Amino acid sequence: MRNLIDILDFSTEEIDGLIAVANDIIDNPEKYRDVCHGKILGTLFFEPSTRTRLSFTSAMMSLGGQVLGFDNAASSSTAKGETVQDTIRMVSAYSDIIAMRHPKEGAPIAASRVATVPIINAGDGGHYHPTQTLTDLITIKRKSGRFDNLTVGICGDLKYGRTVHSLIAAMSRYENVKFVLIAPDELVLPDYVKEEFLKTSEYTETVDLEGAIPSLDILYMTRIQAERFADRDEYERLKDSYILDASKLKCAKSTLSILHPLPRVNEIAVDVDDDPRAHYFEQAALGRYIRMALILKLLDTKGVDDRRTDGKEDPTLECRNPHCLTLTERGIKKLFKEGKCIYCDQTAVKI
Repeated sequence: MRNLIDILDFSTEEIDGLIAVANDIIDNPEKYRDVCHGKILGTLFFEPSTRTRLSFTSAMMSLGGQVLGFDNAASSSTAKGETVQDTIRMVSAYSDIIAMRHPKEGAPIAASRVATVPIINAGDGGHYHPTQTLTDLITIKRKSGRFDNLTVGICGDLKYGRTVHSLIAAMSRYENVKFVLIAPDELVLPDYVKEEFLKTSEYTETVDLEGAIPSLDILYMTRIQAERFADRDEYERLKDSYILDASKLKCAKSTLSILHPLPRVNEIAVDVDDDPRAHYFEQAALGRYIRMALILKLLDTKGVDDRRTDGKEDPTLECRNPHCLTLTERGIKKLFKEGKCIYCDQTAVKI
């Protein structure tokens, strides 16, 4: 059994293979129309989603499979107090593979420890979103033709942006990739992401979007996420920090690719939509095909069990990340590795 919890679960060679399969699906859809006949995908979305949930549904149906699940925690037994792990134990009995999204960081890891079918992380809080990263990567490859020797600008919410964290993890493995991290001081990239993924990569941090644009090969815009803020006033103050419009692109490279994980609010003006360098709607469409390739890979993997067993209990340590599942999940084993919580990657506190 194989899972996808974070993008580093797959090697760069495996990612190349997924992209090759996705491209073949695009070119030869009839070949794949019934390959998942009799298989069931469970979609467990404890948090709202449009593109990710519907693209998974479309992906499985396009492969000839079926889908069951929910798109709101309130319509599940979570509303009655059921734990994530108990929900996963039950849905494992009803499906062949599970895609789940959860507002708490580490929920997919907790799920993978008890599941009897493959688990796909469709986003866990502000932590990771590996299937969005696969969508980003296939778009970059189709538009730029490569992953190395690129300057990648990432703009907006770098603190809570799970798509940002996963993309940096993925792109940092390629040669001569330079990152330009564009964010207000309150939303800069967390230290744990820098320490984990940017040790050997060149990066600069700036608050100036317009000044950064001329050097970029990729501009990855993100929205300021209201749902991640405990303080509504802080969100209101920061929500319009960056607005990309046509005037800001006058000095951009003709080969620039503008990406966005969507949904957008107002961080990309509609006058950018007709720019030939704007690829975010095509990017969303490609998500269907890369998720088809992913489902096929995980269902076809035999003799592998990659349950998350790393980490040990340590009564002297405590995770105090307020977004971590361990603070709310009953009966979950609190596990640590090298002083960090294995669920959310945050440094634990000595108690």
